Amino acid sequence: MSGSYEEQFLCSICLEVFSEPVTTPCGHNFCKSCISQHWDTSRSCSCPLCNEVFTIRPKLKKNTLLSEVVSKSKREVELWSKKVSKPVDVECDVCSEPKLKAVKSCLVCLSSFCESHLQPHLTVSGLKRHQLMEPVDDLEDRMCPRHQRPLELFCNTDQSCVCTRCVLLEHKNHQYESLEEACERRWSSLQKTVAQSQDMVEQRRLKVQEIRAALDQSQTEADQETQQMVKVFSDIMESVQRCLDHHLEVIKQTQTKHKECAEALIQQLQQEMCELEKSSTEAQQLSLSTDPLHFLQHCTALPPAGLKDWSSVSFEPQTCEGSVVRALSELETSLSQEFNKVFTQLPKIDQLRRVQQFAVDVTLDPDTAQPHLVLAENLKQVHHTNAKKKLPDSPQRFDQCPGVLGKPSFSSGRLYFEVQVKGKTKWDLGVAQESVNRTGTITCSPKNGFWTMWLRNRDTYKASADPSVLLSLKRPPQKVGVFVDYGAGLVSFYDVDSADLIYSFTDCSFRGKIRPLFCPCTNDGGTNSAPLVITKVQTDRL
Repeated sequence: MSGSYEEQFLCSICLEVFSEPVTTPCGHNFCKSCISQHWDTSRSCSCPLCNEVFTIRPKLKKNTLLSEVVSKSKREVELWSKKVSKPVDVECDVCSEPKLKAVKSCLVCLSSFCESHLQPHLTVSGLKRHQLMEPVDDLEDRMCPRHQRPLELFCNTDQSCVCTRCVLLEHKNHQYESLEEACERRWSSLQKTVAQSQDMVEQRRLKVQEIRAALDQSQTEADQETQQMVKVFSDIMESVQRCLDHHLEVIKQTQTKHKECAEALIQQLQQEMCELEKSSTEAQQLSLSTDPLHFLQHCTALPPAGLKDWSSVSFEPQTCEGSVVRALSELETSLSQEFNKVFTQLPKIDQLRRVQQFAVDVTLDPDTAQPHLVLAENLKQVHHTNAKKKLPDSPQRFDQCPGVLGKPSFSSGRLYFEVQVKGKTKWDLGVAQESVNRTGTITCSPKNGFWTMWLRNRDTYKASADPSVLLSLKRPPQKVGVFVDYGAGLVSFYDVDSADLIYSFTDCSFRGKIRPLFCPCTNDGGTNSAPLVITKVQTDRL
């Protein structure tokens, strides 16, 4: 028992049973006094077992579980030792000083006897019937307090030691066994308890390591994200500052030109005012002349020639009205370009995670489904059949194109959804204006209000641009993600499994509400019978 006990509950510093066990950040256990003294006398604060160095001395916390296990094990070991260990140096109760060593104890006399004082029990007929045993010093504890008989059996029903009289009376029909058998069974159970407790300690130590490793990884990723975020927002703030400086400079230059124009007009007016005042003075002087010849010769020069007609000239105050609106509009465009620039520089998994945060719960709209289409009860799947359902005519419903719109509709913000296309040979997928034409033959293109990508002939992928764009994919996508940024006029398609960006429509001119569009295409005799499935967005597997 002691060997197994010591192996599992020894402090690696003092090599003694744990006393006030504490756990270090690396998950190892030591006596509180041992590890504290070790750190007090060491230059660095490190673990004596794994040598992990701690930059700051950790605050030690009591290992409650290990402490309870050690305490419980100590008590059980002491109890077991008390019951099964052979007593040593039990003194004879009859001898006077000096007392000799007892060789037997009598459960009837409740005394221990040396070899000479034991002789009556071996020779006297009445004493021969007494029950003798190896010498022990706790004879009274070994007697039944009710019947004053030796405790020789263990009652499994009541989990207590009993005498033969107890078995016949108070413990009748109970299950019992010898003390030796009960002790062996309890000893085996104790060993299992110790082993299980140590396993639990080890499991928790490993869990601590797992959590700390995850925390370290989280901190590393947080630091990286912080650096990246600081850079991105610094670039954005610089872009905003540049936009502000530009528009302030435009206002300043405009006002400067306006001021120069006003000053030129004022200068011209002042010059003409001077000429007119001079002419007026000359006219007053001339009016005082008494010489007819002199008056007639100089009167023809008045008023001065070349004066401008100012009645048609106006100078309106320069207004900056609308400058803020124009500035914000240009800033929005600039920031959108900056966002897209930053976005394209991110790792592709980060790009997909970024758009997945705008996931919305999209369902199919039965009122828009073409009559050959079959929708699942949860409105998450659609496939084409040859049987045409009898449905009332409605301008909301596609009558020829095997398509169906999704819900809800959007007129602002960002949205993202994913669609499984596995097993299909052709399909169309994307978004459309809510106001698109749904009757007759339909050509999907942005000018008609459709922003889609499609598959034909199992391996031909195109984007429905003007004109359509042939797409070169590394592998056929099994699940397609659709992202829309309404304000930025952006529609992007992703291969969800590889996180690759397939294609993006930019500078889209959305008019009013837009809605998701699903077209499973005709089933082609069963070769294209697999459904389009709107799936739940899962980011934890990337």
